[in-house]
Amino acid sequence: MTPARSSAKKLRVLCVASEVAPFAKTGGLADVTGSLPAALGQLGVETLTVLPRYRGLESVPRKTAPGVTVRFIEHEGYYNRHGLYGNDRGDYADNLSRYSYLCHEALLLCRSLDWRPDIVHVHDWQTALVPVLLKTKYAGEPCFARTRTLLTVHNGAYQGIFSARQYPETGLDVDLMGVDGFEFYGKINLLKGGLIFADSINTVSPGYARELLTEEYGTGLDGVYRAKRERLWGVLNGIDTRDWDPSRDKALARRYSAEDPSGKAACKAELQDLLGLPPEPETPLLAVVSRLAEQKGLDLLADAADRLLGGPVQLVVLGDGDAAYRRTFENIAKRHPRNTAVRIGFDGALARKIYAGCDYFLMPSLFEPCGLGQMIALRYGALPIVRRTGGLADTIVDLDADPKKGNGYAFDGRTAESLLAAVGRALKGYMDRRALKRLVVRAMKQDFSWERSAREYLAHYKEMLKK
Repeated sequence: MTPARSSAKKLRVLCVASEVAPFAKTGGLADVTGSLPAALGQLGVETLTVLPRYRGLESVPRKTAPGVTVRFIEHEGYYNRHGLYGNDRGDYADNLSRYSYLCHEALLLCRSLDWRPDIVHVHDWQTALVPVLLKTKYAGEPCFARTRTLLTVHNGAYQGIFSARQYPETGLDVDLMGVDGFEFYGKINLLKGGLIFADSINTVSPGYARELLTEEYGTGLDGVYRAKRERLWGVLNGIDTRDWDPSRDKALARRYSAEDPSGKAACKAELQDLLGLPPEPETPLLAVVSRLAEQKGLDLLADAADRLLGGPVQLVVLGDGDAAYRRTFENIAKRHPRNTAVRIGFDGALARKIYAGCDYFLMPSLFEPCGLGQMIALRYGALPIVRRTGGLADTIVDLDADPKKGNGYAFDGRTAESLLAAVGRALKGYMDRRALKRLVVRAMKQDFSWERSAREYLAHYKEMLKK
């Protein structure tokens, strides 16, 4: 007899992820897996979130929000390590075993608890094995008789590619190691297998969902995405609007809001003082808060820097990452010490001060599946200047193209000249201070809350269960 679907009471979602804020985090994935279940809980969804018990985490289950329980998968040898995925020498050699184990154990945990999910929601290559397991090894389990699977691709460039010799570590039949399964140019590709077996696929913006269908952005899997086109969709990530709120942010020199944005000037003055920049309230201040990596389009900014900083602007850069980019921006600061401040590393409090103190926020990314920086910048009244790609294209409306709805400046090219042209348009707009104040208020009123995103996810969950 088929068990009654639990959604008669509450929709049940099993979330399996390699990182979840605030327990373990290396990037935006953890923000999503930490925030989305809480927002779904406000809509009446019950979520069981499962992640590895990394070093320093307690083993006891946690109730993190109404309707949200977090449980940890234990394995001393796999997870009691300094880094989540690797160390200074690179990725851990046994990552395939580590995350295959997570996928198997998450499903066994549900079975042992008799916790029957309506939806199993997994994230990126580390948990892409779960949809495969549910369609093969665990296909006859009553616990999953009515379960549907959703795989979210946060960044399609990371695919979980391993040597074919390691295939036994997946715990799956060798028949799945073929072109219709995990095989990828003679190697294992975990993301590919998950995409093929998942009931539905989504990514973190509608724009990036379209880009994944192309050879340029599909990173070798564009054919798989096109074959699954009818099941591929995008929804923008949200931000925690309680956390990112300039009206209550304790890191700021003075709090402010859309109703009274006057405190932003004090935040700019504090930032200039803190970073040793001249106290010039009328000088436009541009900022970057970013991982220092090629994806972020930093070559464009580096190539444009001398021309840009030869004018009446100030530039602040905060980030860490590739050594080459660290040296590049440190050298730019040495060449332009009067109007440039570069801070290498991650400093959460300083990041908040930068969002609050800058006038414009630069994101010239070559690709950006969603992007959170532009949403936070808008929340703090800084106008983004972005390259039109992925989630940046979905969130930033160019002010010159649409003055009534515009909230920033966007450009298309991959050259320093394209970036400089967009910055030039922004600086021209900066001269009209009355209009700029209206734009700051418009920016701060944008809705990028998780509640909006959660409602889209819930509607799709329900649609999946009808099939």
